[in-house]
Amino acid sequence: MKVIDSDAHVVETERTWDFIPSSLQHLRPIVVNQPDATGSSKPYWLIDGKIRGTVRQPIGKRDEWDPGRVSPDMAAVSQASGRKVDTPDASKHMEDVGARLRHMDELGIDYQMLYPTIFLRQLTDLPETRLALAQGYNRWLADIWRQSEGRLKWACVLPLGQMDEALTELRWAVKHGACGVFMRGIEEEGILTDSYFFPLYDEMSKLDVAVTVHIGNGNPEMERLLNHGAGGSPFSSMRLASVAACHQWILAGIPEQFPKLRIGFVEAAAQWIPYLVNDLVRRYPARRGRVPVPGELLRENRVWVTCQTDDDIAYLVRYAGEDNLMIGTDYGHTDQSSEIEALRIFQEEGQVSAAIASKILDNNPSAFYGF
Repeated sequence: MKVIDSDAHVVETERTWDFIPSSLQHLRPIVVNQPDATGSSKPYWLIDGKIRGTVRQPIGKRDEWDPGRVSPDMAAVSQASGRKVDTPDASKHMEDVGARLRHMDELGIDYQMLYPTIFLRQLTDLPETRLALAQGYNRWLADIWRQSEGRLKWACVLPLGQMDEALTELRWAVKHGACGVFMRGIEEEGILTDSYFFPLYDEMSKLDVAVTVHIGNGNPEMERLLNHGAGGSPFSSMRLASVAACHQWILAGIPEQFPKLRIGFVEAAAQWIPYLVNDLVRRYPARRGRVPVPGELLRENRVWVTCQTDDDIAYLVRYAGEDNLMIGTDYGHTDQSSEIEALRIFQEEGQVSAAIASKILDNNPSAFYGF
């Protein structure tokens, strides 16, 4: 049995943008230092003259979890569970691909599916800059994939606002190892069921590439609205966007329009699946003219979802079926979804039978990502 980490990350550094083609290098992000709320100087990305988030710079070869580098909520969770949530800097920044592979070996992971960090939010609304960033990122990941001899799979980032450029970039990325297209539940161009994206889905179907919907939000106004105030968090602004996108995708009949297209929802956990399935069962007769079988809804629509070790996976199987759940570590991040030893914990806790565990760790992600 292979062990596949279905949700891992790279953390972009200045080297990432060295891969932007020379004709677009004038658009590369640059690092600027500005004081934060405490007055301490911090590095930020400057893109098109605007600050676009902090730079996660390598800060030394510390392998152990450091509570000073994560949020207070995450620190409390980590202290209570005793788990490590940090990863070696050389690995998450891909300064040393060999070190990443050795750490995977230590964790018992055969393959990782890599997602970006900086692209979870909108970076710029300028088409030329979006193209430059996508090309730089994709060429960096293609180089990582090559160095890993195929163990580090990846989802490409596309300049979706320019569909012709997006299709060209998609074809290049697939030739260089990409097995998914990174998208967010809400994109800058609209929701995923909008007909604007149909040329992309058609080409992806021909190339046998999956839609990989990672938590994120491409609409800055909506993200700010849902993320502000004492109760604001990525749960509202990012995770729920993925849940809504899944519901819309199935209800709109996109799987029937593109019968070869696969879609997955990554890092939103999976406890929402029963809620989603029950609601769709109620809406199907009026919208679709039939009543679906709850436990077969994901399978028949070619929808996969990553779960977490604190999900009630045995219960979820009743609604998701055995063939459409995956699991990941969120390797490289230090947030609520990070659980660096998730795959080992999942195997040891025995929430489900060995046969189902094997599907979640191997068969299901292999089928989804097309390994």
